[in-house]
Parts: sequence; structure tokens; C-alpha cells
Amino acid sequence: MPESRNRRFRFEQLLLGSAALALAYLILDPKIAVGSEALEITDAWVPASSSSGIDVALSMTINNASDDADSLLRVRCPVANFSEKHTVDRGEGSPAMRAISAIPIAARSSVEMKPERFHLMLLQTRQPLVSGETFRCTVIFQKAGTIETEVHVK
Repeated sequence: MPESRNRRFRFEQLLLGSAALALAYLILDPKIAVGSEALEITDAWVPASSSSGIDVALSMTINNASDDADSLLRVRCPVANFSEKHTVDRGEGSPAMRAISAIPIAARSSVEMKPERFHLMLLQTRQPLVSGETFRCTVIFQKAGTIETEVHVK
């Protein structure tokens, strides 16, 4: 076998061996959460609205089965122009909503998005939201990546 073909053959063997080793590591190490397997979104819903152009709260529960904390970074829904993540600031005076860059999801916990704590707002809805309909949203996490979820209109 000519020297150049021999080097190429050894390189291909090394490359395949490395890929197999990486795959085995991901499969055998139970601490590694691949994609969205460690996070689950349940009970996603928004209230019905009779007009477009309004802001509505997006409620959901996020269950983190992982030993690692994560963060909700962004939500994209086709029924709204924008979304924001909020917390309620209970400092001086009356409680006030405050936009935040991320919502923390602690390890081995559940976070319920609700108006008095962390919550999501869909801003400038593009259409009326009719009770009984559903739509899909994309929820983006720092570690788990992208999770698609079905949202019910109530």
C-alpha cells in the first residue's frame, strides 16, 4: 500500500474510533443529559382573548430531572410578536413586574410559571386566541437546548 494511502487509512480508523468512543461515553455516563431529555414542559396554556395586539401570560410547568441546574433563555410563539421573561419584584412599595434575562431552573425541581413569581408574557398577539385551540411554541434553555411544546388556549 503506498505511504499516502496508508496514512489516510490510519487517519480514518482513528476518526471512526474517536466517534465510537464519544458515543459510548454519552450512552454510558448517566450524568450527561442529552438534549431535552432532562427537562419536561407540562400544562402550557394561555387565556383566551377576543382581539389581537394584546399581551397575555403564558403559563407552564418545567420539570428538571437532571442533577444540573438550567436556565430558560427564550420563548418563541407564532401567535405573538415578542416574549419576555418576568419576575415579581417585592421590594419597596407594591409588587412590580420586572423583565429578566433568564429564568433559573434548579436541579431536581419543578418551576411553575405563574403571575406572582416567574412568568412569561407573550407580547403583541398577532391574532385573537380562541378557547379550545392549540399552537406550538419553542422554548430555549441554556443546557437542554430547544424544546417544542403544545400550548392550549383556555
